[in-house]
Amino acid sequence: MDSPKQRLLALLREQPFITQDALAAQLGLARSTLTHQLAQLTREGLILGRAYVLAEPRQLLCIGAANRDRKLRTTGPARLASSNPASQLESAGGVARNIAENLARLGLPVQLLTAVGQDPAGQALLAEAAALGIRTQGSLQLAELPTGSYTAVLDAQGELIIGLAQMQACEALDAGFLQSTQALRRSASWTVLDLNLPAATVAALMAEAAAGPRRLAAVAASVPKMDRLPQDLRGLTLLLLNRDELAACTGLPLDGEAALDEAWARLQSRGLQGLVLTQGSGEVRCAWAGQPLARVPAPAVADIVEVTGAGDAFSAGVIAGLQRAPQDLAAACRLGQRLAALTLQSAATVSPLLSPALLEETTP
Repeated sequence: MDSPKQRLLALLREQPFITQDALAAQLGLARSTLTHQLAQLTREGLILGRAYVLAEPRQLLCIGAANRDRKLRTTGPARLASSNPASQLESAGGVARNIAENLARLGLPVQLLTAVGQDPAGQALLAEAAALGIRTQGSLQLAELPTGSYTAVLDAQGELIIGLAQMQACEALDAGFLQSTQALRRSASWTVLDLNLPAATVAALMAEAAAGPRRLAAVAASVPKMDRLPQDLRGLTLLLLNRDELAACTGLPLDGEAALDEAWARLQSRGLQGLVLTQGSGEVRCAWAGQPLARVPAPAVADIVEVTGAGDAFSAGVIAGLQRAPQDLAAACRLGQRLAALTLQSAATVSPLLSPALLEETTP
């Protein structure tokens, strides 16, 4: 039989806005007894704030973009400045949302904090997230802005020709938003931000992490958005980016091993604790501060369908790997490569083949 504490927590989880009078009636408790139990649960850290926000064990938090993705793929050789016959596929997207879905499909507890419009696209994104088990409590629903969109134009082989992003909704994820979601974010074992966030929000999250024992990862979104990363990188546990983004971040032409080593040294001098560098279909380079960049060979991937979402799958795999083995960055990268390979072989932005079994099959 469930204990009184367990019954109380179950009710709070199902009805976070329930009144104390209703709680007391459903549990058959005196109001004074209920007040004492709620205070005790708050002291134990099981209740985090108003509306009875409950702590989730080892929750992973993703904060950033959630969009509708539209992928247009040419049916023959792409001809610029001309009309091209193409096929079209639409799905949920956005860097933070994609990472959250990958993690949820691995069976991990995930909270997504994002901003969508009060439009059918936004409602669909939140409903799809809920169906996957992703918590979206605290996310914004904006009346004045549309839900973000990303249009990827791909060639016949599935390689990206150009991507077009409309993400004004992310600008609402500002200092006020961080203040309103502080209780929700406190229990995260890892916070993963994408650089679609405003620069001030990125800096504030890093300052929070620097002030307390929080693990924070930043995932680059594109070369133009690298300027959203502050000069002071203290508080940032891990930065995940590709070679072009690293060049933009450090101002170095990465034309050889010496240049890579110099870029890594510069990031460490700015306070960065860990780096993961992807190089397209090539090997991954990774290191914690004080270590040289290690090489993680890239597995061969047959029958590539298209590339959209593969980088986000890789990032999710790295975080899932570090959740299991916090110091083994190379093993985490191998799990990321496994997830990315499955995504490359799928027309979907997130492979439907992901499951908790992958965590058991990929040992640190």
